[in-house]
Amino acid sequence: MSTETHGAADRRQRDTGTLQDVLRFEAERRVRVTVVIAVLLSVLGAFYVWLGPQIVTGTGMEEILDSLPPAMNVLFGFESLTTLEGLLASEYYTFGYIVGLGAYVAYSAAGSVAGDVQHDRMDTVLSAPISRTSVLLGKYLALLVPILAANVVVPVALYVASVLVGDPIAAEPLAVVHVLAIPYLLCWSAVGLLIGAVVHRGRTAGRIAMGLVFAAWILESFLTTTDYSWLGGVSPTRYFDPPDVFVNGTYDVVGAVVLLAAAVVLLGIARAWFQRHDV
Repeated sequence: MSTETHGAADRRQRDTGTLQDVLRFEAERRVRVTVVIAVLLSVLGAFYVWLGPQIVTGTGMEEILDSLPPAMNVLFGFESLTTLEGLLASEYYTFGYIVGLGAYVAYSAAGSVAGDVQHDRMDTVLSAPISRTSVLLGKYLALLVPILAANVVVPVALYVASVLVGDPIAAEPLAVVHVLAIPYLLCWSAVGLLIGAVVHRGRTAGRIAMGLVFAAWILESFLTTTDYSWLGGVSPTRYFDPPDVFVNGTYDVVGAVVLLAAAVVLLGIARAWFQRHDV
């Protein structure tokens, strides 16, 4: 084997080792906040489940929905509030996942890169024999800790709570929603990472990332009811629709693939930018 081949193999081995080091370090930093997120989302979901039977059995719910503007129904996913699943999909998943958790991972990804650059921690990291790709990828993969934890713990908590109140949630759509939430959150994580690589101020990058999540949610919802609905295709929220799963039983696998493909593209752009620009 040639010297060049040996050198390439050694570099790959070092990059693998350093990627694991970055991933381990970043993942450990996220354990505490992951526990907080999982507990808060579980408690909030259990609260919705507890109140659900009282809300969905109330009279006049369909009349209320019919009286709302179409854009409002789309914005909050008010397709049905006559079942516990419909209530959760319309309110809990809209605020807890589409907006809330999406904003968190985007903000966290942006801040993890831009914050280190702003406070000169990135210079210290890159002074070691580690590639910029390993640093960026390690920070991104560490976000799987809160993403996976939330999508494992929360559905179990919701199902147990629904059994305790005597109105069990259908297990299959509940599981599907949380599986489909993973590509959605990975996409927003990639958006945040790209913003963090471009904007070298932690809080500014995080706020921009959060603002994009809110803007994408509102814009896509309002465009859906107009002649320009096709423009909403650039928003990740177009491809993650909990009400469609719970109420209509429709699983948008293609949408999940689109989100994963978008995440890969965004990661590639972030990597190229991060490698070519000073930090």
